[in-house]
Formats: sequence, C-alpha cells, structure tokens
Amino acid sequence: MILDSRVCSLRFDLQKIRIEDEEDLVDPSMKQISIPNIDDQVEISRVYHCDGLLLCIPKDNSGLMLWNPYLGQTKWVRPKNTFHRDDSFALGYDNNRNHKILRLNEENESHIDVYDFSSDSWRTVLDDNPYRDELIYQSGVSLKGNAYFFDREVTTEAEVGTEHLLITGIEDYLRCFDFTTERFGPRLPLPFILPSPSFEYLALSWARDDKLAVLYSHYDTFDIIEIWISTKIEPNAVSWSTFLKVDMSLINGLTDDFLIRFEPKSFFIDEEKKVGVLFDTKVTETGRYQMAYIVGDDGYFKSVNIGVISNSHWIGGELVRSSYVPSLLQLQV
Repeated sequence: MILDSRVCSLRFDLQKIRIEDEEDLVDPSMKQISIPNIDDQVEISRVYHCDGLLLCIPKDNSGLMLWNPYLGQTKWVRPKNTFHRDDSFALGYDNNRNHKILRLNEENESHIDVYDFSSDSWRTVLDDNPYRDELIYQSGVSLKGNAYFFDREVTTEAEVGTEHLLITGIEDYLRCFDFTTERFGPRLPLPFILPSPSFEYLALSWARDDKLAVLYSHYDTFDIIEIWISTKIEPNAVSWSTFLKVDMSLINGLTDDFLIRFEPKSFFIDEEKKVGVLFDTKVTETGRYQMAYIVGDDGYFKSVNIGVISNSHWIGGELVRSSYVPSLLQLQV
C-alpha cells in the first residue's frame, strides 16, 4: 500500500474467519518498509507488482524505481524522454522470462514505450491495433507475464436541436498487452450482461498467479456485487466462472447511504474460504478511514478498520494497493 507517499506492507490473516467467537480474529498489521539505497525524502505516488518485483513511481516523475523487497535490491530506470504525471505503467515478462516495463502515454496513444531489462534500454513501438478505444490506464493487473486493462467503447449520437452528444452505449471489455509480441491483443469479453448504456464500477485483481478476478456492480443495482474468476486466460482468449454474488441490502446494519457510496476500488479473494476482501474508504464526522470488508455469498460480512487516512495520505481519491508474492529474482544494477 502507499500511505503518506511511503510504501507500506499490510498483512491480512483470514485463517480464522467463519468460526464461532471470531471477533477481532481478523487483525491486519501494517508497517512502513524502508527502501534500501533510497533517500527517505523520495515520495512514491504509485506502485505496480509483477513476479515479486515492485515498480515504484516517484511523485516528481524523475525516473522509475525497481525494487525486490525480499532480496532488498533496487535499481533506478531513467526515462527515455520526460515522464508525465498521467503516464501509466505495467511490469511483465516475455516467453524467455525476460522482464520488461510498459509505459503508456495518454497524450500519444499510438506509441508505446517498452523498457527491456536484458538490454537496459527503452524502445518505442507503434501500436497498430485499431481496436484499442478508451483504455482505462490505472486498471492494469499483471498476470503470467502479461498486463490486463479494462477498455471501453462509447457510442454517441447528436442531440436534436443542440450541439450536445448523447451517450447511447458503453461497452466494457478487457485488453491484454503481450510482453512477448509487445502488442495489445483483441477485445476480451467480460462475463456480465451489461445494459446499454452501461454505467457501472469495475475492479480487477488476480488469484494464485494464474487467474484474473473481476468485480462488478451496476449503478441501477448498486447493492448487488458480483465477483468472477477466469477459468482460462490468454492474451487472445478468456472464459469465466462465478465466484461470488452478494446482495449487500440483505446484510443487517448496512444503510442505504452506505450502499450508495460503497465503491470498492480494489479487492482480493480467498478461494478456500470463499470470501472476497473489498477495500474502500469510510467518511464520518470524525475523519476518513481505510476499511476492508469481508463478504461471502452466504451472507457473511465483517468490516475491519485498517486506520485513519489524513489528507496527506489521500492519492487521487483512493489508496494504492497491490498484492505481493516474494521472489528470488535478481536485479542487475
């Protein structure tokens, strides 16, 4: 997690949930992690994870910092040209297990920058995929070496008698960046039946290093949350199965105001316990709090207060989170 521009680790133990007298058994512990060979004054705005590596983005956009927390190794990657605040990144690797960094620039969507670990250099490749529409850059998740993003096609028509455009349809789907071919693949369907025009919130996660998980709730039925997991996932193909479907309105103690405002920006799942852990913020008269909500399809629900969020902790309306699995991958400095 990123808190107050510092990288922190959050340990979340689910082993004792769903048992009698479980009160306070889910006890998250969070601590700041010192980054070796990095000045404590360096502020981190975002972090991306793949294969045990963290890609940290400094607030000043001066460069990129690769970090293996398990081995305590770091490596600075300098830009080929100036980074921008709205740039987005992803970590991945090709079929030869050669790791790479993807840089996406919203100002020039036809060009993609790729950093190659093996050559320690950047190169620009032309994105010749005509089907990439409105890529949601901040949604990226790395899985099996490739990066997956939400993409969206919006159709409009002119409003009679005005210069305004009316939205007549919104289609959401996935797009994969293949680090072997260094190209975006075709549209990958999401498992939901979406009304048109569709207004919803989506979140992307992964499970066991080999499955994508996607969370969905539609604004017209905001109290229903669905989580699906992939049964097959490749750059050009995906299939899905239902993991959870929760009607939050049936949970005692949740108000309509809570349900309307509830929009988890990130989550993870525990397949063995059959639960999802959804992260959101809670605003009260006494302050703003980072919350985790554990939900199950049998009506199980538990809220966990992780801690107070000060204004200095607030990054673009949400906290940055990424699951982490340790790795012995060596960084060549």
